[in-house]
Amino acid sequence: MSSGSKKVIIAALVGNSLITITKFIAASLTRSSAMLSEGIHSLVDTGNQVLLLFGMRQAKKPASELHPYGRGKEIYFWSFVVAILIFALGAGISIYEGIKHILHPVPIENPMINYIVLGCACLFEGAAWMVALKEFSKTKGETGYLEAVHRGKDPTTFLVLFEDSAALLGLLVAFIGILLGQITGNPLYDGVASVIIGLILGVTALWLAIETKSLLIGEGARKEMLREIRKTVQACAEIEKVNEILTMHMGPDYILVTISLDFNNQITASQVEASVKELDGMLKKMSPLIKKVFIEARSIKSGQPPDPKTHGH
Repeated sequence: MSSGSKKVIIAALVGNSLITITKFIAASLTRSSAMLSEGIHSLVDTGNQVLLLFGMRQAKKPASELHPYGRGKEIYFWSFVVAILIFALGAGISIYEGIKHILHPVPIENPMINYIVLGCACLFEGAAWMVALKEFSKTKGETGYLEAVHRGKDPTTFLVLFEDSAALLGLLVAFIGILLGQITGNPLYDGVASVIIGLILGVTALWLAIETKSLLIGEGARKEMLREIRKTVQACAEIEKVNEILTMHMGPDYILVTISLDFNNQITASQVEASVKELDGMLKKMSPLIKKVFIEARSIKSGQPPDPKTHGH
């Protein structure tokens, strides 16, 4: 994970911590269901940032006997947990509070406090959102935002960006709900706003869960990198045929590569070993993300099945 990802999470953590306190104070003073939902939303987001920082720390732990490929996938696990928490706590409690308020409406007291808090929250959330957007724009390159999320291998940046986007949208909904309740004198709008906030969180969480689940199960390298790997391998004179190239992200900055090759049967075992060693170095030099290369070297013998010899680096 890049230092930029950590910066994004810390910015969001600081902003959400300040926002959470102010929202709960406002909710207790005004008895607003929408503001309470927003407070719960910010509290969940704050906890999520703590979990992401923990996941990043765990992912940096070195390989061990129990985890021979390191623990890079921990960031995928904790990102998935964050998505589940947004859905279960953020969306679930907000919808529950909204329905309760719709069934038993309570007039909002001192609505001006809510407006002040929502305004401050917009400033804090907006600042954190700008940091997340700037960092995400760096990593996405020329691709579109949705495609970049789908292709991205570091979920921390886009996860925080979509959390903050949902938060800003939730603030707008809370403002409209409180304003309509004040104008019409009907507290029902406040409860409806809370339900809508919950639905926004639910949709966001579902999408994030789908994206992080794919990473957790295991995703291969991008097609561009696969083409570069194949091109590099085929350039070796000793290789007759590339049978198969398999890759997997063991973390945002860790790619495992497994290659099955047919070598010219005229070369010796020592030449095969030298070729494998050279190829290993070339692939790792090609991309710093490639950390492990395993090569299954086979010799072509007419009319006979290949005799596999596996070499790992």
